[in-house]
Amino acid sequence: MRTALALMMLTSPAFAQQAADAVAPEAATGLSPEVAAPVEAQDWMVAAANPLAAEAGAEVLRAGGSAADAMVAVQTVLGLVEPQSSGLGGGAFLVWYDAETGELTTLDGRETAPAAATPTLFLTEDGETMGFFDAVVGGLSVGTPGTPMLMEEAHRRWGRANWPDLFDAAIGHAEDGFAVSPRLATLVAEDAERLSSDAATADYFLPDGEPIAEGSTLRNPAYAETLRALAERGTDAFYEGEIAEGIVAAVRGAAQPGLLSLGDLAAYEVIERPAVCAPYRGHDVCGMGPPSSGGLTVGQILAMIEPYEIGEMGPDSPEAWRLIGDASRLAFADRGRYMADSDFVPVPNLLDAQYLDLRADLLAGDDALPEVSAGSPPWEHAMLDLPDWGDGWTPSMPSTSHISIVDAEGNALSMTTTIENGFGSRVLAPGGFLLNNELTDFSFSTHEDDRPVANRVEPRKRPRSSMAPTIVMRDDAPVMVVGSPGGSRIIGYVAKTIIAHLDWGMDVQQAVALPHLVNRFGTYDLEAGTAAEALAEPLTEMGYEVNLRDLTSGLHAIAVGETLTGGADPRREGVAIGE
Repeated sequence: MRTALALMMLTSPAFAQQAADAVAPEAATGLSPEVAAPVEAQDWMVAAANPLAAEAGAEVLRAGGSAADAMVAVQTVLGLVEPQSSGLGGGAFLVWYDAETGELTTLDGRETAPAAATPTLFLTEDGETMGFFDAVVGGLSVGTPGTPMLMEEAHRRWGRANWPDLFDAAIGHAEDGFAVSPRLATLVAEDAERLSSDAATADYFLPDGEPIAEGSTLRNPAYAETLRALAERGTDAFYEGEIAEGIVAAVRGAAQPGLLSLGDLAAYEVIERPAVCAPYRGHDVCGMGPPSSGGLTVGQILAMIEPYEIGEMGPDSPEAWRLIGDASRLAFADRGRYMADSDFVPVPNLLDAQYLDLRADLLAGDDALPEVSAGSPPWEHAMLDLPDWGDGWTPSMPSTSHISIVDAEGNALSMTTTIENGFGSRVLAPGGFLLNNELTDFSFSTHEDDRPVANRVEPRKRPRSSMAPTIVMRDDAPVMVVGSPGGSRIIGYVAKTIIAHLDWGMDVQQAVALPHLVNRFGTYDLEAGTAAEALAEPLTEMGYEVNLRDLTSGLHAIAVGETLTGGADPRREGVAIGE
């Protein structure tokens, strides 16, 4: 077992470069990455996107806290040190395995559209869809935050530690200051123009007009006060009163005013939903259902490739990636047509075994599918008038964060958390946290050829997400906890990692470091600077358009067996810590 210090060394920026070098074509044979061994532990483990956040969770677990307790500590620190990705102003999906009861459930802390929102929210006066960043920056894109209430609900159900104590680490870092990480400094510099659109945001991230520098000390006393209020009074302190009034004032006073109201905040609820589970090679791969598309789409991909011997082909096989890529394209076609908030629109049975067998048959050729379209899945109940949905236009930009935790009692938590685009709406609430731009996860278009779009904006509706927090089960017990940020590519990152672990026998560190090949809509994205580039020519010969690009996931995974083994994505700054 490794110490926390050793873990931080292994997952430092220097190690990230070593890991990248290890999977480069000139340094590796094939795609199998030569990386450090996974972190091993006996009793508990936490994997998260920043060492300070992971250590905060580790302290809670050392003291006997549950995975739910540790999540609160991790999330509150992440919102401070990695504010571009998640925080109190955003939302999250949580998958929970309860070791005592053996039950698996999920909590939906997704943001909601304001009651005043309409399907034409992101259309111009001429009826054209707005440009992505035209819609993002400002108050118009802000939905009702769900993360604070999700933290409280998880603690109420599964927590053991004293609620106020879980905020101590984040309060201390906010008041004393923390060292700006290389990733945060780089992203602030790259986004400086948009960050300058809001005066409070500019004052915090661009003091004296200059981006915060790597290694400089950043303090956030306003955030500390917000956390104190949450610690003392729970989320009532967030969803009503001074903090709520500050959120609404920031949204409505932004350069592009939004529609969020005090009533929207007061009406917000976290929803418990059944987990979506898909069988795969003797396992059950379980995650979030709608309004997330993550669980269904990952499940569809795995179900379609199960009839094929992916394991025997191995990670270097163009044929294996043809199967994975076209299965993904088929699943994304269904996603675009059918998946949306199931409290507002009916969603067919997209994991029906007979339907997926028919879709899997489409993969039987040797070349890329020339065309892909949504299928005709069955519906749970007989419907006289089946919905005739159109395909919408929903841009998706990578950001977000993921937390994986297993505690000493065997409880497992997988939570993906976000403010959507990097730095969200770029609007900083008076309480010291950024507000989300989650409403841009709705379709900007309302109809396609007079057919309504399932994921169109509607009052109090939750926008479709790609977040895919996942717990892989075998014999009714967890064997893998995994998830990632990365926009709609999250689905491909998570599916690839599960395949690498279950089919190709990689440990979790190898699986998360494995070079990415992602196909959503026809173009095959290959991770630039890695051994994936060697597959460009054979995939092109199969009929794919190939694009070499950075694919910056943030996978955090824990394998559960005789011991716990953890992996953190070398593409970011995360760590796994366990004892």
